[in-house]
Amino acid sequence: MEGDCRIPVACCRPRVLVLHALFWGLVSLRVFGAALLSEEKSIGTVTAVKSEAAPCWLLEEFVVTEACVRCSDFNTKSQLACRLTGYVERVNCSQSSREEYKSCRSVLMEEHLFWKFEAAMLALTTLFAILVVIRQRRLDRLASEKVRRQIESI
Repeated sequence: MEGDCRIPVACCRPRVLVLHALFWGLVSLRVFGAALLSEEKSIGTVTAVKSEAAPCWLLEEFVVTEACVRCSDFNTKSQLACRLTGYVERVNCSQSSREEYKSCRSVLMEEHLFWKFEAAMLALTTLFAILVVIRQRRLDRLASEKVRRQIESI
């Protein structure tokens, strides 16, 4: 029974170890790179807000006058609020009575991202379940061959 707990020799081969290191390195680079990019965007936004007059919706209460809508291609390039998420909502500030645009996250976009994530997780689950079944069959076949050889040697 103690043989079941050992790491297979194939997992310790240099090629496999290098592939694992490369895979996890790329995954961590992707995750940390995305985090750094979002920090840079937020820092750029803060400096842009400081250089211009701060939007009224940051300083005072506001009412949403137009729901979150997708920006046109022109607005995406010209408006700062459109550049962040690609969606904006029109807000009316209470005290100053100014109308401005505020970046927002669309419910449809969030739902679409959620279902893409769910599909990816389902695909990965299926893939790894198939790999586990294949590996288990291979190990069972190796064990039965070992038993057969032991019986034949008697």
